[in-house]
Amino acid sequence: QTNLKLLAWAGVLCCLVWNGFAQQGGSDCIKANAKSCGECIQAGPNCGWCKKTDFLQEGEPTSARCDDLAALKSKGCPMEDIENPRGSKQVLEDREVTNRKIGAAEKLKPEAITQIQPQKLVLKLRVGEPQTFSLKFKRAEDYPIDLYYLMDLSYSMKDDLENVKSLGTALMVEMGKITSDFRIGFGSFVEKTVMPYISTTPAKLRNPCTGDQNCTSPFSYKNVLSLTSEGNKFNELVGKQHISGNLDSPEGGFDAIMQVAVCGEQIGWRNVTRLLVFSTDAGFHFAGDGKLGGIVLPNDGKCHLENNMYTMSHYYDYPSIAHLVQKLSENNIQTIFAVTEEFQAVYKELKNLIPKSAVGTLSSNSSNVIQLIIDAYNSLSSEVILENSKLPKGVTISYKSFCKNGVNDTQEDGRKCSNISIGDEVKFEINVTANECPKKEQNETIKIKPLGFTEEVEINLQFICECQCQSEGEPNSPACHEGNGTFECGACRCNEGRIGRLCECSTDEVNSEDMDAYCRRENSTEICSNNGECICGQCVCKKRENTNEVYSGKYCECDNFNCDRSNGLICGG
Repeated sequence: QTNLKLLAWAGVLCCLVWNGFAQQGGSDCIKANAKSCGECIQAGPNCGWCKKTDFLQEGEPTSARCDDLAALKSKGCPMEDIENPRGSKQVLEDREVTNRKIGAAEKLKPEAITQIQPQKLVLKLRVGEPQTFSLKFKRAEDYPIDLYYLMDLSYSMKDDLENVKSLGTALMVEMGKITSDFRIGFGSFVEKTVMPYISTTPAKLRNPCTGDQNCTSPFSYKNVLSLTSEGNKFNELVGKQHISGNLDSPEGGFDAIMQVAVCGEQIGWRNVTRLLVFSTDAGFHFAGDGKLGGIVLPNDGKCHLENNMYTMSHYYDYPSIAHLVQKLSENNIQTIFAVTEEFQAVYKELKNLIPKSAVGTLSSNSSNVIQLIIDAYNSLSSEVILENSKLPKGVTISYKSFCKNGVNDTQEDGRKCSNISIGDEVKFEINVTANECPKKEQNETIKIKPLGFTEEVEINLQFICECQCQSEGEPNSPACHEGNGTFECGACRCNEGRIGRLCECSTDEVNSEDMDAYCRRENSTEICSNNGECICGQCVCKKRENTNEVYSGKYCECDNFNCDRSNGLICGG
């Protein structure tokens, strides 16, 4: 008997708990107090709207049409009358990632090589319902590389220049083991050509070096050789370069990096792997340091090369680190800092702020620069990190990575995979969720790309903010109090300035825009105590099947049938 009782109570408890969950699911829909189908489907992914014209009971508010699907069916709304649009995804471009080997007979143009799949898709988003798609990335063999060597030509780099003069052909041979399509360029920098960075006496402007040293006039940045596949040309032009000089220890390298990043046409960048090797034995000036020379205008992040010389160093301040990060990322440039042992700590901190960058230790005379570049390139290309463009308001994105050797990650680490070799394929699962509808309900486009690569996935976001039945609405319908609203989805959507279930009230007749405020008791969220409908700021109480039983009171808070009974009579008669 005891066991039977326990089982009976357990059954009752289960029913209560299940009922509680069901009510909780529907409560979000009910709490939304939706006045239209569009408002209802934005309340949550489980909310539906009953468009059946005679669905509402007498005294029930319009918002009662919005509930979870099970509740609507139990109230007698047929499935075909329930509006419940779902999100979807559609892939528009889905080229397979490229499979080919180095030395293959076919020579593909860079734009014909595919490393990321899919390339374009459309996501239809309903509020609160995530849409998921898979993204595949594969490092292609024999992928073209553009490398630009940016060198500090201040006097302390004199012995380094001698070693770099033969870099072109030697680097061509080494990089030929990685790719058959390699181009190299060269640029140099010293410092802003104003006091106190350099001496502005006429003699020092001609030759900034002391003694019998023959140095070239100081300059900010010079593009010596645009990207070329001719290693001999690199050796020839770099061989003609002379060292220069300046006064202070930090150099103006940030000015040069900015110009290399934004002057794509002059430098000759292609849509391939872009490497910038920054070689120096000193620190760097950054935004704010220009004040020392009376330069206060912030760097504008635009190209100012004339005859391959940066002409605005005296006019614009040095760029900030954040500004450099933005421009390097925009232009898909991966930076390799080749710096001497003394400045390793500084540039390692800088590397932490610049995504897809690496630091190598340069020997005192740059003799190890080729091995440094190869090692840094391998390090950079062995990691893929996904980044997305700015998201529209209310849209969130999450990543899950499926990397080599069964390594899976989520959250921030879900964006990246490490230890990738050429030919390896990794996958990412990406969730996109809309938490609200945009005010203008227009479509938005976001892009996802691996850092340092030009390829990207373009995603068109289309928001489901209205129901299909809205398009079938009847404007200025007689069903909405003499044409004061549009009859759509089984209910009236009132014209501006009209309110009420049938748009029977004018806002001019009521003191407050929030009609419902008049129908809520103090410190309560319930409209008309859940026993009636708020019409024009007044509670109209529900009618009962037994006409002797009534709700009453300003907020329908009273009734005459819930008191204790004795002998079947309320309050004992």
